[in-house]
Amino acid sequence: MKIVTDALEQVGLEGQLIEEIVNTGRFLKVREGQPLIEPGMEAKEMPLVINGTLRVMREDKEGREIFLYYLEGGDACAMSISCCLGTQISEFKVVAEEDATLWMVSMHYIDAWMVKYRSFRKFIFDSYHDRFDEMLNTVDGIAFMNMDQRLMKYLLDKKQSTGSFVINKTHEQIAQELNTSRVVVSRLLKKLEREDKIELHRNRIEVL
Repeated sequence: MKIVTDALEQVGLEGQLIEEIVNTGRFLKVREGQPLIEPGMEAKEMPLVINGTLRVMREDKEGREIFLYYLEGGDACAMSISCCLGTQISEFKVVAEEDATLWMVSMHYIDAWMVKYRSFRKFIFDSYHDRFDEMLNTVDGIAFMNMDQRLMKYLLDKKQSTGSFVINKTHEQIAQELNTSRVVVSRLLKKLEREDKIELHRNRIEVL
């Protein structure tokens, strides 16, 4: 349990609360590409990311997806908390961007912890604030950026979330997340390569 305790201490939670979270939660390991939350699901647990990265997306009725933000080590999924507190079903999708270790906590305790522990209340509010800012950045990108700017921002966000300059994504996968066509993505990636911003390889991209 030390890995969980260390992760919770790093986000500023107090000792007694950490003990309760450890005693009431469970480990969950998800593989790259494995869905954690699907549209229509009822959120019964809050995932705390211990290590790895999760990708949060919106999906329409035709199955088209648009990327919203990443969840990394120490992050909580604000949307799952919102669904639980409002007794709503999920309207978003969460997928493991890479192999990840999560600590799953029952939503049954969230209300009581928010009242009892100031540090937990701050953690939840900070999570809402950070995820809201990231979604605003996504909306700004869609509304105000050209597709080549959106693509470069996507690549830089991916690099920052994983800590790696190498992005293991196909052109088709990137197109799905940006809600555009593979042909457009391939053309713009070649343009970025000519500008010496990236190097293209088979099924992977290196950010320079």
